[in-house]
Amino acid sequence: MNRQSADKKSLVIAIDGPAGAGKSTIAKLLAEHLKIRYLDTGAMYRALTWRALEEHIAIEDAAELAALFRRICMEVILAEQGQRILLDGIDTTPYLRLQKVSELVSPLSAHGEIRKIMVEKQRAMAVEGGIVLDGRDIGTVVLPDAPLKIYLTASLEERTRRRLKDYACQGIQVCFCDLMQEIAARDLRDSSREHAPLLQAKDAVYLDSTTLNQAQVVEMIEELCRQRGFCTEVSL
Repeated sequence: MNRQSADKKSLVIAIDGPAGAGKSTIAKLLAEHLKIRYLDTGAMYRALTWRALEEHIAIEDAAELAALFRRICMEVILAEQGQRILLDGIDTTPYLRLQKVSELVSPLSAHGEIRKIMVEKQRAMAVEGGIVLDGRDIGTVVLPDAPLKIYLTASLEERTRRRLKDYACQGIQVCFCDLMQEIAARDLRDSSREHAPLLQAKDAVYLDSTTLNQAQVVEMIEELCRQRGFCTEVSL
């Protein structure tokens, strides 16, 4: 095995941050540029949220949600064409960004038993290395020994604008002020929940993307990879 392939195999990038910070987009671009795998951990919680809604299970009912999680088959497919999550063979991709899912995924993910099962699945997929993961607790809980941790954030106003743009692409009209209040409320829930709260890992690199475009953020993280001895020959 040559030096570059060895470095890529051991490369694990953990990206955490609040809602609307651009974690998923940046993680996808990094995976493409570095030719490694990408795991959107938030999508796993979104898929379970969608299924709970389909089965009319209350998001507050932790026991029923855990029972649902145990009886369904969740298959996460990591491919060059993008990640897909199958629940009992059903591709949940079209439903993950629905507004009703976005509104309820945070309280669902706060349940300790749900997070425990999710973390086990996520660690199993990351054990081989050569992967970038994004979420709320990747660097603090899921992969505390990851060689590169990023805490990606942006101002509340900028994160609201980005999320508003996402909704517009879905044909959904949302009031800016209402959406900003919703994101602020989610920030509070995520950072104050009992199980795996949103925190910046002590050894994570803080990266504020408020005034940066996607290419600049990716380039900065690639440079961090190079500084840590990983071969990242790919340029933007």
